[in-house]
Amino acid sequence: LITYEDPKSPISESYRSLRTNVSYASSVDKKIKSLLISSSQPGEGKSTTTANLAIAFAQLRKKTLLVDADLRKPVQHNVFGHPRGPGLSEYLIGDVSDLHSIIHTTKVENLSIITAGGLPPNPSELLGSDAMSKLIDKLEAEWDIVLFDSPPIVAVTDASMISSELDAIALVVKAGQTERAAVDRALDTIKNVKAPLIGAILNGATQESLGGKYAYYYS
Repeated sequence: LITYEDPKSPISESYRSLRTNVSYASSVDKKIKSLLISSSQPGEGKSTTTANLAIAFAQLRKKTLLVDADLRKPVQHNVFGHPRGPGLSEYLIGDVSDLHSIIHTTKVENLSIITAGGLPPNPSELLGSDAMSKLIDKLEAEWDIVLFDSPPIVAVTDASMISSELDAIALVVKAGQTERAAVDRALDTIKNVKAPLIGAILNGATQESLGGKYAYYYS
C-alpha cells in the first residue's frame, strides 16, 4: 500500500496520475461511479493497482469503496487486514441481508472495503446474477467511487459477467511480461460483452521494459 505508506514516492505519484486520468475520462464522457480493474493473465498486479488506486481516490476525500469481486483467489482482505468473510458471496446468495454489515472501514480515511467472503462453487453465476446487478446500483447511489477487483478476464468469465453493469473497466498490462496474444483475447472478450473499456494501465514499467526513444525520460 505504497500510496498510503509513502505518499511522496514516485510510484504514489503515478497512482495519483492514474486517478487523474480516470477522473478526466469521467468528465469527458459520463460520470464514472464504478470501475472494474482486471488483467488478461494472473500476476500482472491488478489487485495491487486496485488497492492503491482506491487509496488515491480516498486521499482526494472521495467516499471510496473497494469490492473484492475475485471469488476465486481473493487477496484484498489480507492487504487491509480483515477476515475474508462474511463478505460479497454471502450477500449475493442471501446468507447476509444487511449490506452494511459486510462493509468494513480501513486504516485509510474515506476508504471502506467489502471482502470476497467464502469461495463459492459458481462464482461466474453469482457475479452475473440479478442480486449483483442490484448491489452495483445500490453502491453507486451511496458512494462517490466504487472499485472492483476481479479475476483475470481471459482465465475465467467472472469479470466479463459484471463488466457490462459497471461504468468503466480498465485492463492492467505488465510491461515486458504480458503476452500480446493474451491482451488481444481480453480485448475481444471485453468487446463481445460490450463492456465500457476506458483504457489500459501499464504496470511494472522500467527504463529497460519501456525502451525506445523515451527511455531516457524514465531513467
